[in-house]
Amino acid sequence: VYGPDELEGECGLRHATAMGREVLDAGGKALRVGVTTDEVDRVVHEACIERGVYPSPLNYYNFPKSVCTSVNEVICHGIPDYREVRDGDIVNIDVTTYNKGGYHGDLNETFMVGNVDDEGKKLVKTAFDCLSAALSMVKPGTLYRDLGTAIHKVASANKCSVVRTYCGHGIGSLFHTAPNVPHYHKNKAKGVMRPGHVFTVEPMINLGTPGDTTWGDNWTAVTSDGKRSAQFEHTVLVTKTGCEILTMRENEPIMCWDPDLVQR
Repeated sequence: VYGPDELEGECGLRHATAMGREVLDAGGKALRVGVTTDEVDRVVHEACIERGVYPSPLNYYNFPKSVCTSVNEVICHGIPDYREVRDGDIVNIDVTTYNKGGYHGDLNETFMVGNVDDEGKKLVKTAFDCLSAALSMVKPGTLYRDLGTAIHKVASANKCSVVRTYCGHGIGSLFHTAPNVPHYHKNKAKGVMRPGHVFTVEPMINLGTPGDTTWGDNWTAVTSDGKRSAQFEHTVLVTKTGCEILTMRENEPIMCWDPDLVQR
């Protein structure tokens, strides 16, 4: 449970999440047709250093880069490399920043590069709507396991599926900690939300089946059928009356779908 002492202050948890937001925005601005994901990684790394924060993924269990870039059928944990982003790609950029106070802020967004087809646009919006539906339930007394049902309803209504292997997680002084926040229907997650709880919600939504497989680099998770996957993530704080999205854009306290924000 995080109180004002941990949240506020020059290097509190709020600062870490605000820096994460700024760094993701910088990485998103660098994205366009012809840019390599390595270049996005360079921009993210430099944006972190400029702000006096550390990119949490770098050397996390030997992860070799400062950001995860997951393109098309990559579900999550894609490693930036020399592949150029192509017209029609969907690209998820997942940023976590660690500040001098010892706190992590974690968020991600899926961007549409150039002329994405209608199926891809539908997938990206569905992933956004799944996160929005889950966050609308975050308040004291909600069971963590119930978020999965809300996500499942939105995904299945749009003929998409929910990845079961990867979950949201508690975050703060640790990058990944309790509670576990599964995104799928009928999960067995333990725990009840209380004011001061801080965690991520990050549903990964597939156009095809929910199955996934991991590449030989031991990081890159891809859909087993090769169809595309999209994801949005926020770090949230449970308040006395509901929730505060700590990784929101400034002047945007609630989730509102605006395709222009993720169009590149």
